[in-house]
Amino acid sequence: MPKLHPLLEPYVPTSDDPFDGIKAAHLLNRAGFGGTPEEIAAVQQLGPQGAIDLLMDFPDARAEEVSQTDLPNLSSIEGYPKSFQDLRKLAAGKTQEERKALQQMLQQANREAIAATIYWWMNRFAYGPYPMHEKLCLFWHGHFTTSAKDERAASLMWNQNETIRSYAAGNFREFVKAISRDPAMLDYLNNTQNRKQKPNENYARELMELFTLGIGNYTENDIKEAARAFTGWTHEDGEYKFRKYDHDEGAKVFFGRRGNFNGDDIIDNILSSPACAPYIAGKLFKHFAYEEVDNALAESLGNLLKEANFDLRPLIRTIFTSKAFYSYRTIGSQIKSPVQLVVGTIKMLNIDTPPPMRLYGPLEQMGQVPLMPPNVKGWPGGRMWINTSTLFVRYNTCVFLAGGSAPMQQLRGIPKGNRINGRSAEVSGNFVPTVDAPPKALVDYWVKRLIQRPIPDKKKAVLLDAIGSSPSENSLRQMIQLIVSMPEYQLC
Repeated sequence: MPKLHPLLEPYVPTSDDPFDGIKAAHLLNRAGFGGTPEEIAAVQQLGPQGAIDLLMDFPDARAEEVSQTDLPNLSSIEGYPKSFQDLRKLAAGKTQEERKALQQMLQQANREAIAATIYWWMNRFAYGPYPMHEKLCLFWHGHFTTSAKDERAASLMWNQNETIRSYAAGNFREFVKAISRDPAMLDYLNNTQNRKQKPNENYARELMELFTLGIGNYTENDIKEAARAFTGWTHEDGEYKFRKYDHDEGAKVFFGRRGNFNGDDIIDNILSSPACAPYIAGKLFKHFAYEEVDNALAESLGNLLKEANFDLRPLIRTIFTSKAFYSYRTIGSQIKSPVQLVVGTIKMLNIDTPPPMRLYGPLEQMGQVPLMPPNVKGWPGGRMWINTSTLFVRYNTCVFLAGGSAPMQQLRGIPKGNRINGRSAEVSGNFVPTVDAPPKALVDYWVKRLIQRPIPDKKKAVLLDAIGSSPSENSLRQMIQLIVSMPEYQLC
């Protein structure tokens, strides 16, 4: 095993640096979407190694293989089968003309099917059985990017999500080969148009620039030759298909090697590049720990990935149990993504996930709608999440979830019949807190539950003033709304 960078050595709790509630909450925030006081206490009891054992105990499998009931419910969509499984059965045995007619009939319902899938995923983020699996799937969805705004077939977006689930903590080599055959990806980056007579370079370029190597680790000629290797890779009726007569069988020169390479050969050559493992491992570290990764740390991370033959679990485990992950440089330093912010608030308040029409507008304005990354680069993240326009939406959305009113610009999608004189008939979140303790105890409890780190005494005084000497349900709710409006709440 390669020598670990000192920052990647396991964090071992001591009396001076214990695995306390702050660190347990930090793990649940980064490896999932936050934790309730009960979950934090359970994780703290397990310790950092036991906790990661529990969080990583999820199947490398499609949602349809894990459960036949916890799937997107499409039954309310007129003319649409109740599930994507039923849609596949409906298409089976039909001629190409019949399939085309079926697709045309379903096109109008596709947008609703995508919305239902987004809602299913948001609810699974908050209350699903495997939060770390979902967090990894969201990460890879932003890495191997496809958007429902461009790929309008809801069934193909669902199938891609299922592919991501199968490999989110699996083998990266097999992951790249599977995503290269994914119909939604083949559409999104135009490889369905990649033929030997006229090669399309889009997929080959992004495969190296974004998915595996990073800029500067390949040449323009490598892109051209890789594109030739992927000719004939397309799909038919939602399944990958290799069209032999569209494939360029000629010799290609890629990374200085000459051969009759196909797409899999190109991927194998890419993964043998010294740049690949540090790039992928470093990207995982930046997403789950902190953004500044020097060359020595990236190299050590890459060595871990190569030593495991590109299996991802050992690398993921090392990141989440490392000294770097539990350092004060990491804890409370990450700006919450819009999904993290919304899902974490839903989970911390223990409220029902609002329906899609309540979530889509705010998420779009904040810059992150699942299944709809803005472009092939995915979501920018980090400081890019916050600017003058998104900050107020972030505050207003959290206040709404905590029982406040939703601003009119966030009511996009609400049917006119549900409005009164242009205003929504239901514009408040459904959060109802319980007044069951003295003012100071309530303030301490909700700060610990929501921010999960100490805040200045001056800010606690403001919260005490808001809740009043005789707390009521209304004053407690208003105090909680102040907490979710604090700058500290934007971080995890």
